[in-house]
Amino acid sequence: MNPPRNLPVINPWLIAVSVMLATFMETLDTSIANVSLPHIAGNLSASTDEATWVITSYLLSNAIILPASGWLSRYFGRKRLLITCVGIFTFSSLLCGVAPTLGLLILARVLQGVGGGALQPLAQAIMLESFPPAKRGAAMAAYAMGVVVAPIMGPLVGGWITDNYSWRWIFYINIPVGLIAILMMKRFIHDPAHIRDSKPARIDAIGFGLMAIGLATLQVILDKGQEDDWFGATWIRWTALISVTALIAFLLWEKKVKHPIVDLGVFTNRNFAVGTFLVIMVGMVVYVPATLLPQFLQGLMGYTAYDSGMAQCSRGFGMMLTIFPVGYLVSRLDSRKLIGFGFLIAAFSIFWLSHINLDMAMTNIQLPLFLQGVGMAFVFVPLTTTTMGMLTNEQMGNATGIFNLMRNIGGSIGISLATTFVARHAQDHQTTLAAHFTPYDAAYRERLQTLQTALNTPHDSSSALANLYHTLVQQATTMAYVDTFRWLALLCLIGTPAVILFKKVQSRGAPALAH
Repeated sequence: MNPPRNLPVINPWLIAVSVMLATFMETLDTSIANVSLPHIAGNLSASTDEATWVITSYLLSNAIILPASGWLSRYFGRKRLLITCVGIFTFSSLLCGVAPTLGLLILARVLQGVGGGALQPLAQAIMLESFPPAKRGAAMAAYAMGVVVAPIMGPLVGGWITDNYSWRWIFYINIPVGLIAILMMKRFIHDPAHIRDSKPARIDAIGFGLMAIGLATLQVILDKGQEDDWFGATWIRWTALISVTALIAFLLWEKKVKHPIVDLGVFTNRNFAVGTFLVIMVGMVVYVPATLLPQFLQGLMGYTAYDSGMAQCSRGFGMMLTIFPVGYLVSRLDSRKLIGFGFLIAAFSIFWLSHINLDMAMTNIQLPLFLQGVGMAFVFVPLTTTTMGMLTNEQMGNATGIFNLMRNIGGSIGISLATTFVARHAQDHQTTLAAHFTPYDAAYRERLQTLQTALNTPHDSSSALANLYHTLVQQATTMAYVDTFRWLALLCLIGTPAVILFKKVQSRGAPALAH
């Protein structure tokens, strides 16, 4: 039997490896630099706050390119765009590694974000179109290995490289991977008929400009809001006004323009609309623990960057062990049940994680994170296939761009809310605990006397008081982390009943997507 016109004749697993090499590399870079920021700041004579622009600059350019990837692939050709993006990403990784100043490193990271922005949605669209419907669960399992597992493994890889070599090598390692990916793409990737036959439309410059301004300012607010007291800062109020105005104007413009850079019409598909809402929650559930736990482990428990990564890598192992069995189940069970089950497991695991304390062993972090990885595998694979299951191939490139953008925005919103929550709840808990710092409190008097004796300062309580205050701050901050994880567990529970809003997507023996 001849293969369908829109499916490549090449083994789809070769196509999957080709696109996932670059995608794994790009998603790893979203988190690998986090643990290296103190080393980057010290080496380039910058403050840690200034060094955070290494992360922010990448996310800014990445967010702008993500939703436009579908239009760009139709305009330039998917294969040409994909190879160009990998080339830009690889070359900019070299520039990041050799950057002599923080300013040049930030510029290189902007370029790296431009190259990496289109890789996730292009890879997802190519894999969904290359595999027959009954095997799309397995395809999305392979995709999840890149876009979900890679950011989880980033802190471990980044911590090991930074501790044993130099922060510059977290960028150099992209170069050979990028070159291999380009060679494989040139050999195995081909544009489908609907891409080859599409006629380039006029560039929607106004829509792209409004989208770029709106998303860039939103990302800056989310990344820098807590540092400057959110809307207490004048610049944040003005930036928020610009962001809201630009995004509203973008939505209105895209509805009326003939050839929009982002086709919002896909939201009329109920499964896509529900799936996009849920993937925002997935972004929060994946990225919030990955951001908070390094701060807790390194800041309060004294872990090294590598030990912090080791404590968290169990989540990646949980996903890797579960992801392909889930891909197999997607074609045999109702995906809605799998998604609901995954959210329940994730909720339980994060609630388990909320029992953290300053005396726990590493396994007390690893076990709940392993279980969370299992839960996320049950969520991500069927969520992707169900969200995209009723779209045509022509809609796929545009839809995957929006889908991946919403996951990243969900992660950014979750991180911003969580860091603010931790900072403000730590202050509240500190105020509550400090009320017990009084000579009338028996436990306080006993602890103070014990410390004075241990420090051999029976007539001077200043050192003992400093020690007590340090303990108070640690305990207050730990309680704030506990509160945050409990709220995150509640968010997972909210996602469970939302799966009933999906329409059932047939996978076994289903016809190919409409062309």
